[in-house]
Amino acid sequence: MIGRPVLGEPVISSVLLIGQAPGSREIDVRKPFAWTAGKTLFGWFGALGLDEATFRSRVYMAAVCRCFPGKNPGGGDRVPDAVEIRNCSSWLQSELRLLRPRLIIPVGKLAIAQFLEAERLDAVIGRKHVIRAKGFEADLVPLPHPSGASVWHRVEPGKTLLARALKLVGTHPAWRELLR
Repeated sequence: MIGRPVLGEPVISSVLLIGQAPGSREIDVRKPFAWTAGKTLFGWFGALGLDEATFRSRVYMAAVCRCFPGKNPGGGDRVPDAVEIRNCSSWLQSELRLLRPRLIIPVGKLAIAQFLEAERLDAVIGRKHVIRAKGFEADLVPLPHPSGASVWHRVEPGKTLLARALKLVGTHPAWRELLR
């Protein structure tokens, strides 16, 4: 892993967003979802009533891995391996125990896989899942990764399932409280 850890703002929130790992540009500016994927992600949340600045100040943002995993030899960001995920897992587990969020929004396959087994995104996105972990219960609404490299959320069934997932997020009581 490369660089120092990238963390969201230290906010107490009943909504927890979990990404995969920072990209190369995020380690420079030291905040998650700071570039192309973030523009898409914050566009989604803007349509639900929270602009980027408000989202960052009201939602706890975490990641499966906190440091940049590096580039693939063929280009693109490398997905953290099992050892890297295990080495970083205590951070996320501690955050779950401390925050006890009511709504967890895992973004992308790696974040989703920390809670649900699913070979395909269409098996989990567009649905609310209830998880029980660390002595509490939370609703989990997975989202696809908003990366420009992924077209899943721009073609069917991804477009429809993303719209369903965002509706579930936007109508969730924990999200509605953020809008006050």
